[in-house]
Amino acid sequence: MSKVNDFLTEAGVFFLATADGDQPKVRPLGAHFEFDGKVMFGIGDFKDVYKQLIANPKTEIVACKQNGHWLRYTGRAVFETDEKYAKMALDAMPNLKGIYNETTGHKMMMFHLEDATAVDIPMMGAGENLL
Repeated sequence: MSKVNDFLTEAGVFFLATADGDQPKVRPLGAHFEFDGKVMFGIGDFKDVYKQLIANPKTEIVACKQNGHWLRYTGRAVFETDEKYAKMALDAMPNLKGIYNETTGHKMMMFHLEDATAVDIPMMGAGENLL
């Protein structure tokens, strides 16, 4: 998992793809961290992306690095029930505490990918499996 996390960190911004019915949706994200052997991602419980992943947990994350390599990280989103993950995310990104708190009622929902594949793909040539 460290190779996936390191790739995402170096890329900075990555893109999460979901399905809204039969319409694909893609949005940029940047927040992630590695813990307990998993790469964790956070999204708001009030956002469409959360509703889309609940309805269809199959997802794909794509990231590109300056050197032309890109990552295709595909799997099934599994949401964590232990609130320690959301606390860790908010402690690492305190600016989000204004959005996710008891006053707003919004919660940071944390997930990781299971049944996943991760491939580092160079601009030319075969990809390298990272898992």
